[in-house]
Amino acid sequence: MFNIPPRQPVYFSAPFFAAWFFTNFSLLFFPIYLLGLVSTRKCEKLSDILGDVLRGFRERGFTVGRFLNRCLCFCILWLVTTYLYTLSLHVLYATDALALFATNVACVYLLSWVILHEQFVGVRIVAIILCDTGIALLAYMDGITESRTLSGVVLATLAGAGYAVFRVMFRKVMGDPPVSQIAFIFTALGFLNALLLWPVVLGLYLTGTESLTSESIPWNLQFAASLLLLVFHVLMQFSAAVTYNMFVTLGLITAVPVSGALDVILYSANFAGMKLAGVILIGIGFFLVMFPANWPDYITRLLRSIIMLGHNARWGRGPRSGTSTGQHPTIIDYRTGYIRSHLRSPSGRVR
Repeated sequence: MFNIPPRQPVYFSAPFFAAWFFTNFSLLFFPIYLLGLVSTRKCEKLSDILGDVLRGFRERGFTVGRFLNRCLCFCILWLVTTYLYTLSLHVLYATDALALFATNVACVYLLSWVILHEQFVGVRIVAIILCDTGIALLAYMDGITESRTLSGVVLATLAGAGYAVFRVMFRKVMGDPPVSQIAFIFTALGFLNALLLWPVVLGLYLTGTESLTSESIPWNLQFAASLLLLVFHVLMQFSAAVTYNMFVTLGLITAVPVSGALDVILYSANFAGMKLAGVILIGIGFFLVMFPANWPDYITRLLRSIIMLGHNARWGRGPRSGTSTGQHPTIIDYRTGYIRSHLRSPSGRVR
């Protein structure tokens, strides 16, 4: 009998191909929108839907060349962001990369304040400082000499910053389009990605930078990750038309503890020390960014209500007279300081 050597394991190391493959699934945005119309029985002719979408872009001053140029820029930015996040997963646990990616909300506020001239909110600056502190703790969670961890943190942070730039510039260039136009734009992104950016994948393969053999590509995981990422982006883009955008954004930070539990179970990850402190600080900063712009007014009203309740309870006062018994409220004549009588006019005459 021949001694057959054991088969060596084949590792998949093609982050750009994975990012390009994930982005191709953006082609399904507009078909998913059409399926949603069919499921809600609001279906029209496909030609009428496309006509309305194209008419909307034309009314906003978009020509075909200008629209494709903008979509290509967004496609490249989207692909680079996905590539950086995928590359960071080679070094970091998914929980660390996800927490760092969640800092994009702080970058979104900062860019919105500078580019879109949104209202300045002091507590959000505190949130940005907390997020930066959390990033610094995660960067040195394995020591100062561990440059591999530092590079992974930088990649994940750049991915979050790239996604923030994508969101802010999308809003500045495209405005606030309806759901049909958003779906068409993302389908155009997927189409341009599949049509124009495949030579980059081929060049990386020919130069040996990435290995793309049939044995090394886990197609089942690729399709599963692509579908899950598509679901994430569909919920992020379409759910804002159904519910508040804040609820959709909060789903990102709630995925961090779920991912942490999976990392502990599957990979025996240990979250303690600087790593745990960094994730907690990023989470606190995330929630502070979600504070409404007029949050001091809510706190002032709450404090006033608490003070009034305590004052009434201390002096044994009930509801003000005239407010619950159906009588007229007490009216004070501010010229004399006395209670104004309902039987006399302000001049003193009997009514």
